[in-house]
Amino acid sequence: MDKGTFEYEIRKDFRNNPIVREVDERRQRDLWMSLGVGVALVMVLLFSAWQHFELLRHGYKLEQMQRDRAAESDLNRHLRLELETLRSPQRIEKLATERLGMISPGEAEAVVLERVSPTTAPAKSIVASR
Repeated sequence: MDKGTFEYEIRKDFRNNPIVREVDERRQRDLWMSLGVGVALVMVLLFSAWQHFELLRHGYKLEQMQRDRAAESDLNRHLRLELETLRSPQRIEKLATERLGMISPGEAEAVVLERVSPTTAPAKSIVASR
């Protein structure tokens, strides 16, 4: 078929104007509501996870501090034992006789010092006190 055989040609006019949609207020409100609920749930979940991990961190820190305290307590006990050993009279006597060449005094050479207690002051006198 030839183009010239038609009596008239049908021509359709297409307009390519942009389509402007109306904003659906109800759908927009539902979208924002869903977004708000989702954000709230995520915030609650994050807060809960944060509390859980903080609790774990404090637990680990407490365990470490208890281990440190036990170690320090053992060290303290060891140092006190060493101090008492160094202060023992038998050790001091042994060091004095062996290293310093001292000898134990005899009965006639020993001088016993007595502690003098202060006497009470007479009643009618003024005495300076320390």
